[in-house]
Amino acid sequence: MAHIQNFNEKSNIMENQISKTRKIIGWVIAGLITALLLFSAMGKFTMPEMAESFTKWGLGDWRTIIAIGEIVSALLFLFPKTNIFGAFLLSSHLGGAIVTHMSHEESFMFQSLILILIWVTTFVRNPELLSKFK
Repeated sequence: MAHIQNFNEKSNIMENQISKTRKIIGWVIAGLITALLLFSAMGKFTMPEMAESFTKWGLGDWRTIIAIGEIVSALLFLFPKTNIFGAFLLSSHLGGAIVTHMSHEESFMFQSLILILIWVTTFVRNPELLSKFK
């Protein structure tokens, strides 16, 4: 009986270690993605090239609103209690970016990669979401 209890204790320690590692990985990747998105949003406010691109795409008047939405979504994604909402909003945002680039025959690989990283990070931070797909 003591042997089984010892095994259960070791199992719990390993599970806590995996959980701790998963949290750290989740925070690091989420932090990097958030920094990238905040940099992108700031570029929408400050970079003339971005203003030209948004005008070319017919979105010149929406540039500020899109940037604010990107900031809010990125911050929601960063924090554990709201990261699912942030992932949902960022998926919508990046989906729009991908469609915009596709419709103007521009590369959309970077936006696609970021979207995949957001999903992977969301599943790393919320492993219970995977069980909903079964």
